[in-house]
Amino acid sequence: MFGTGLLKGLGITLKHFTDTFADDRRKEPARYEGSIQIDARRRVIDQPITQEGLLTIQYPEERRLLPERFRYIPMLIWDTEVGEDRCTACGICAKVCPPQCIWIVRDMDDNGKPVTRPSEFYIDVAVCMSCSFCTEFCPFDAIKMNHDYELAVYDRYPQLVYDKAELTVPLEYYAALWPSQFAEEQQRRAQEKEEDRRREEEKKQAAEAKAAKRSQEAPEAPKNQPAARKTDDNRETAAGDTAEAEAKRVRLEEMKRKAAEKAAQRKKESGS
Repeated sequence: MFGTGLLKGLGITLKHFTDTFADDRRKEPARYEGSIQIDARRRVIDQPITQEGLLTIQYPEERRLLPERFRYIPMLIWDTEVGEDRCTACGICAKVCPPQCIWIVRDMDDNGKPVTRPSEFYIDVAVCMSCSFCTEFCPFDAIKMNHDYELAVYDRYPQLVYDKAELTVPLEYYAALWPSQFAEEQQRRAQEKEEDRRREEEKKQAAEAKAAKRSQEAPEAPKNQPAARKTDDNRETAAGDTAEAEAKRVRLEEMKRKAAEKAAQRKKESGS
């Protein structure tokens, strides 16, 4: 029948309209279920994929709860457990960055010797493509992707060039944004520490066993061995001194003999 599809589409639209209208008239609409109330006007909404009904969010008063794997601009981790930056200024993140928007300056001590921490760290967020290569290649888990996407400014330079102070966040902030990934990293770090401790223990035990084996294999030296060794050393020294004196005497006699021969030869030549 002509127009059946049109009527069917209008019926679906009408159903969605009535469901949305009825849901919006409730004390707490479906879109607010599981949301976080900040104050009377602001809330953070968690919208599941299976949700039906009104999907419009009144931004900026209402904001979506971002998924854990959402990534935007990188951030530097300040390890509050040890009280220092995780970044060692190795420069790997700057080398692998496709748009080359990362600049690092390594810090130096009072003697001018480079140390493993950055004195300056810059990211041009206007160029950053949020690829997260820097986080994947960082060997120290020092740089992670932030969830802050509200970066609108009036001037690109210098407001969109973030320095070390603007990029650095505490470890707890990262744990709140990436709870699953943070838990996995903490477990891996604990395993690595345990492996290092076990290897150190094995190395120490092997060294002690080796030292004990050497002490058992070495013959017991007699008590008078140091004195005898000292006497032998004195004898060797005296013999060496005697041999040196004898050699010197022989050389002196040889020089006297040659001098006498040359004197006799000159006398003979002058007499003739």
